[in-house]
Amino acid sequence: MVAPNAPIDPDPAQRTPEGAAVLGRGWTAPARLDPLGEAAQATGPEKVRESVLLILGTRRGERVMRPDFGAGLEDMLFEPITAATAAVVRLRVEQGLTAWEPRIDVLGVEVSVADRAGGRLDVSIDYRIRATNTFYNLVYPLYLHEGAAT
Repeated sequence: MVAPNAPIDPDPAQRTPEGAAVLGRGWTAPARLDPLGEAAQATGPEKVRESVLLILGTRRGERVMRPDFGAGLEDMLFEPITAATAAVVRLRVEQGLTAWEPRIDVLGVEVSVADRAGGRLDVSIDYRIRATNTFYNLVYPLYLHEGAAT
């Protein structure tokens, strides 16, 4: 039996090789089934990556109890591809990740034009997971023209 105010230490089997507590465990995003028909699980750096993608892909106002959750990238739909648009996208990504993902430090965000005719920007995000001091890069394609992803 555990004392009521005793700190809860994670199971040693649930630790990363570096000795840091697990970065999280839960359903994958988007939710899917594993080969056994159970809810697929994501842990560690993959869970953090999914969280970053969730923040970038969630529309503001979409979550009832957290109407300000997300990066606000949906507001950029139909904007022209200009330096000003790229700067706003960069700022919103930095602010969204800083506000909603405390497990990481955002080291840099670069926005580049991937397909001007198709209206696609590539958002390259460099981040460090604080618990393990490991560095990652994620490229998020942002389509500014509806239906351009097809």
